[in-house]
This record gives sequence, C-alpha cells and structure tokens, in this order.
Amino acid sequence: MIPSSFPDSTEIARLTARMLLEIKAVDFNAADPFTLASGLPSPTYVDCRKLISYPRIRSTLMDFLSVTVMRDAGFEAFDNIAGGETAGIPFAAMVAERLALPMTYVRKKPKGYGRNARIEGTMSEGERVLLVEDLTTDGGSKLSFVDAIRDTGATCGHTAVIFYYGIFPETEKTLGDHGIQLHSLCTWWDVLAEAKLQKSFDSETLAEVEKFLNAPRDWQEANKKT
Repeated sequence: MIPSSFPDSTEIARLTARMLLEIKAVDFNAADPFTLASGLPSPTYVDCRKLISYPRIRSTLMDFLSVTVMRDAGFEAFDNIAGGETAGIPFAAMVAERLALPMTYVRKKPKGYGRNARIEGTMSEGERVLLVEDLTTDGGSKLSFVDAIRDTGATCGHTAVIFYYGIFPETEKTLGDHGIQLHSLCTWWDVLAEAKLQKSFDSETLAEVEKFLNAPRDWQEANKKT
C-alpha cells in the first residue's frame, strides 16, 4: 500500500529516534568508546540492521521513508528502487513494495564470474533509480553504488537512508558534487534530543556525546588509543 498521509519531518525524526532507542539500535558510551570501521573512536554507535527484527517498527519506518521520498522528490520521480549490499537490501525491498516499483540491488564489487555484474535484478537504460541504504556517515560509500547504477545507463540522483549522522559538514557537499540528493529520517542530533528527554543515559554521558557531535574530528583526535 502506498502511504500518503504522515507526520511532518520534525515529528518523523523524533519518532524515528525514539524507535532506535527503544530497541537499543543506538548506544552511547563515552567511558569506553566504540571503534568505527575507520579505526577512529566514537562515543556513539548505531546499528540499523536490528530494525528488520521488529515488525511494527520496521513497517512504520518504511512508511516514513517512502512518504519522505515522495514529499521531497516527487510522487512519480522513480522507476526502480535499488538497495546497496548488504544493509540496504531489505529496506529497498520494503520501500519498493510500498511504492509499487521494481526492486534491484547493487553489489559492493563485481562477483567475479558469470556476467560479472554489480546490479542484481532488472535495471534498464533511462530508468530513474532511488538508492536506498540503512545509513550514511560521510556519504562516501554511496558514490560507488551510484556509479554502478549509472553504468547501466540508468540515472540516480537521490539516495534515501533511515539514519544520517548529520555531524560531518562535507557529507551533503560530497553527495551534491556527485549529483545526489540525500533524504533521511533522523540524525544524531534527533537521537540526542530524545535521549535527553527520556533520560536514557546519565547526564555525564549525554554531555560527552554532545561534545563529540559538536566537534567530532577534534573529539576523535583527543580520544585516540595510543
């Protein structure tokens, strides 16, 4: 079913943050920071993959993501919904179902045999493709997926994610320079606001997280493991 009437973007952000906190898909730990894939420390952690195990939450968030895309990009803006391997695949499938559109997925790299393709499913020249992912940090990982889509002759000028870090100012420029518009449901700022409201963490942890969000690179440099 195609969603058509939902809360405004501010309320969607608040509810999304609340859901992520409720299922512990996000965590704060300033005393013993998490190590990101980059090797850098962070007092924040998010795992949107957990959402697939919670039917009511995943259904609501996919409705939110679908209506956000339609409001921001247009109701007839896309011909194909593509998920990025691997976390984006289930969310792309659910968005495609809601928008009554074909679904494909993009491999991180060619599989090395057969057609050696990066696109699985049917994607045709000239199709307008929406790339769906679970989250974006600095936007860099999206570029390779978008290039693979464009290599088919299709166009891709939009990516939609559940969670956008919202703390690295270069992100939207990186995507914009590549001709990509970002659509998201919530950021770390929304999660922090909801965590404060719910008193999900102690005040000292929340203060340190806020310090990180205001100057993430400085915080990481000061908290590197030696």
